[in-house]
Amino acid sequence: MALNLYEDKGCPLDRQRFTWKELVQPPISKLDDDAFTRVRVILMNGIEMEANRFSHACARMNRDLQLPLAQVRIVEQHQATMVNGLLGADHSTLETTVAYEQVAIEITAVVAQNEPDPYLAQVYRFGMLEDFHHLYRYSAMLDRLEGKDANNILQCYTDIVPGRPTVVEHRAPQDNLREHYHRAGAAPLTKLNALTIMSSEQQTQNFYLNVGPLYADPVARQLYAEIASIEEQHVTQYESIIDPNESWLEKWMLHEANEVYNYYGCMQQEPNPRIKAIWERCLDYELGHLQVAMDLFKQYERRDPAEILPAELPEPIKYESQREFVRRILNQEVDLRALGTQFVDKSREGDASRRYRADVNSSGSPTDTVAAGYQWLPGTELVRGKELPFNEELARDTELIR
Repeated sequence: MALNLYEDKGCPLDRQRFTWKELVQPPISKLDDDAFTRVRVILMNGIEMEANRFSHACARMNRDLQLPLAQVRIVEQHQATMVNGLLGADHSTLETTVAYEQVAIEITAVVAQNEPDPYLAQVYRFGMLEDFHHLYRYSAMLDRLEGKDANNILQCYTDIVPGRPTVVEHRAPQDNLREHYHRAGAAPLTKLNALTIMSSEQQTQNFYLNVGPLYADPVARQLYAEIASIEEQHVTQYESIIDPNESWLEKWMLHEANEVYNYYGCMQQEPNPRIKAIWERCLDYELGHLQVAMDLFKQYERRDPAEILPAELPEPIKYESQREFVRRILNQEVDLRALGTQFVDKSREGDASRRYRADVNSSGSPTDTVAAGYQWLPGTELVRGKELPFNEELARDTELIR
């Protein structure tokens, strides 16, 4: 049954409370829970953290909104704490990193297919191929540093093969900006897609910046540094597709609607009853937050929220493997590059990005170093040993994707 944003008002803000035990709950199981449960956990933490950052920025620019923003923000901060705490200590940092890249690949692949704007669908496909290669590099690092097979985390939902090489992903800033949707004519799904993917990529960049320096291994430190730089480019790309002409209150409503949209999708598809109850609670709270934002929109802008939000939200993101779509896009679009706001064949890439890349890669690329001579096969390099036969079928598939 679809949600109606104007009838399903959720839990009133003044009744939204947490205890410390509710905020820190037993984590999911690394191996026993479905991988897409972890995907949902990571995605929703990213969306909550984007809501937090937006709320602080909005408060700094709008004195009259500071109190209601603070009242909503503390609840959303507690939700972020509860959701992020579902990732347990049995995950190593590199295993969590592999999971982050699975989120980027699978969620962006779904969004690329359901996006009604052809140009924006291309934007998502372009970023997805770069995240796909990051997964391959981190999988190599996980194997070589910890002797672990990344597929234990991915659970066979996502391929581990090269994508667009990270070494060629570095671009001049002018080649990371994209054309934005137009607030008056864009479909509601277009706006929700943009916020969802931007939030996810921003979360990934911050995670890499925070955990990279914790490693003693110099290649691991450099690997996180290089890929964090690409994630900065991705955040720039995805935030630039959002119409800057939206008002602060318009953007606040969209943030709350996006949280409702994504929690609703999580609740519908979550197989773990305990985690599903968390999604249901957060959905109920976010419906209450949306009512606050809509009331303020009417009060200060004298406009009807129905100008911005439909009564019923679009169909939610499907949490399932997008392997066939990703393989097809790898074969067709791996050689695309950015030139300004457009995408071109690598032969037409601009001089600005070529010069920038030559400078940043002048002492080598950590993503090349970590995967030198590496080819993923089930198990790990230590387990396989040199005596195992070469997997010709996998080699052909990998070469085809390249």
